[in-house]
Amino acid sequence: MNDNQHPTSRISGFHKRSIGERLNLVAEGRGLSPESLAHLQGGGQVALSVVDKMSENVIACQALPLSMGLNFRINNRDRLVPMAVEEPSIVAAASNAARLVRICGGFVGEADPAVMTAQVQLDEVPDPIAAKVRLESHKEALLALGNEAIPRMVSRGGGCRDLEVRVVDVESGLLVVHYYVDVGHAMGANLVDQVAEHVAPEICRLVGGQIGLRILSNLPLRRLVRCEARVSAEALGGEELADGIARASRFAEKDVFRAVTHNKGVMNGIDAVALALGQDWRSIEAGAHAFAALHGTYRPIATWSRTEDGLLGRIELPLAVATVGGSTQVHQGVRAAFELLGVEDARELAVVMAAAGLACNLAALKALAGEGIQRGHMRLHNRKAEAEAARALEEIGR
Repeated sequence: MNDNQHPTSRISGFHKRSIGERLNLVAEGRGLSPESLAHLQGGGQVALSVVDKMSENVIACQALPLSMGLNFRINNRDRLVPMAVEEPSIVAAASNAARLVRICGGFVGEADPAVMTAQVQLDEVPDPIAAKVRLESHKEALLALGNEAIPRMVSRGGGCRDLEVRVVDVESGLLVVHYYVDVGHAMGANLVDQVAEHVAPEICRLVGGQIGLRILSNLPLRRLVRCEARVSAEALGGEELADGIARASRFAEKDVFRAVTHNKGVMNGIDAVALALGQDWRSIEAGAHAFAALHGTYRPIATWSRTEDGLLGRIELPLAVATVGGSTQVHQGVRAAFELLGVEDARELAVVMAAAGLACNLAALKALAGEGIQRGHMRLHNRKAEAEAARALEEIGR
């Protein structure tokens, strides 16, 4: 398929072309708006008047390269994947791994509905066990109360879906109420905070105690994304390399020291897409690593296992991402990146980001099990060193 909705992501020799040629290729393929094209042609500069409203104590902009992850085919659609990152090997590795997966049909993924978790903390509850029962008996009324805090979201089809009561510590009377809120295409932090603050007084009235924190959790376990990819041993470069990747993945499953670095490689891809698309990458990182340690031992969020003809990769993690709100409307570069990607909603975006993470993970394991990580990494790193040397010579010549 190669139309304005879903242009091909397989662009031969893309890295050998000039920046202008690359931009023209992706802009024509995506039917980029004149505003976004002009923004990118100008180097992606954002007016200081805009960024001054995005943060505090602003003095300038700090730019990152905006690159395109190529070769991605996700749920039978080609995707040009924007990635903002200063490390060149990340984009190259993701694109190369996506090419290998593409040969075998591409990535397949799904994301849960955008249900975020709000927490209401109560301390010194007189009888937390009885309080739990009492609150559960008022579940429907408490859910309706929560919806009162977010009428616009409810009118758009979202709202409070469920409620859970947790007794965290009987001795101190620590009780926590979880509200599960469908936030549509938003990340949802502000929405669920509104719910938590609105319902806390009534919860306290019902069971006593002292109101504590009323805020979201960055571990949204009802907002998971899952993605799979198959790659043949032939595409990888042989059975021995496929075996080596599977062994490396098992190593991460058995050893926490390796699992941390393994997951960092996954997040290389996820964070790069998150930055390009104005997502809350701090929240994403916190949720991913908490999920990795959810069952008491820190484990890999992506794994690769041997199949008859190659490898099967799987990734699962919570991803609270958005196609509305935050920087998605304010920052022209983020708007341009969304046009290039062409996702319809937050769930599609989550699948794309998971695929990028799985691709980076495959690329890292392939390098480690094969030639080692340094050869390809340093080849691209040397490009930056050459640029630094050229800049130094230019300064001397002034």
